[in-house]
This record gives sequence, C-alpha cells and structure tokens, in this order.
Amino acid sequence: LETSHASNADNGKQPRFVPSFFQIYYYADAQTSRTIYPDGLEVLQFPNDQIEKYHPDGTEEIIFPNQTVKRRYGGGFEETIFPDGTMVKIEKNGDKTIHFRNGQKEIQTAGSKRREYPDGTIKTVYGQWETKNVAKQIQMENDTEALILDE
Repeated sequence: LETSHASNADNGKQPRFVPSFFQIYYYADAQTSRTIYPDGLEVLQFPNDQIEKYHPDGTEEIIFPNQTVKRRYGGGFEETIFPDGTMVKIEKNGDKTIHFRNGQKEIQTAGSKRREYPDGTIKTVYGQWETKNVAKQIQMENDTEALILDE
C-alpha cells in the first residue's frame, strides 16, 4: 500500500491508504494466472486463452477462446454475445431471448416459443404452431403439421 500524507494544502485531512499495486499469482500445474487489482477485480487466464473476470459487484464475465462473451449479473440475469453478433439473454425465471444478426428475435419460455421476423411476421409454438403474417392471416398447425385454422 502507498501512503499519501496530509499537508496544509490538504486542509488537515488525515492520511489515507491508497492501494497502488496488483497481485499476480501463477499456478504452474494448471498453467493459469490470477490477477487481483486494487479495485477488487479478479482476472483468471487459462492456457486455452479463456479469460474469466470476477467484478466486485458480483458480475462474472467469461471470454472464451472463440471470443464468445458470457456475463452473469447479480439477480440471476445472464447474457451471451457470440462472435457473429447473436445475443442470448436469460432471465432469472429461465425465459430466454435470442437476438439474431439478421434482425430476427426469438423468445423462449417454459410454455411457448415465439419468433419475430423483421417483416412483422410472428410465429408462436405452444405445442402447435401459430403464424401471423403482416396481412393479418393466421395459420395454426399441430405437431403432425395438419392445418387447423387458416383465417
């Protein structure tokens, strides 16, 4: 720790301790390094180029060798960003939202799966498929792909 001393210019403030270094540990058997920064950030680097960051606020970040980034936040929220730009967000309750590079969005819940297309078409699956297109037509099919309804 580095000490900064009070002076008359400091208006008589008490000395304070300022961390001015970081710690690096190397685990030879695992060929892994662990760096602890003064602000509490911990970074682990693995031999396969995976990097894990543990932030003081509880956020965890993993950068995989293929540059996929996964973040876990307090409260159970998680997001993953893939190299192609696809983003997956998972809520604490398990609901998953996937944003694709082509503008499509998919929402997966325990009871359904819904795909939204850039042209406004929406497909929903509840054990049967429901398609609504921009012309407001609705088609429903069951798991044997039999047309149930076409409005």
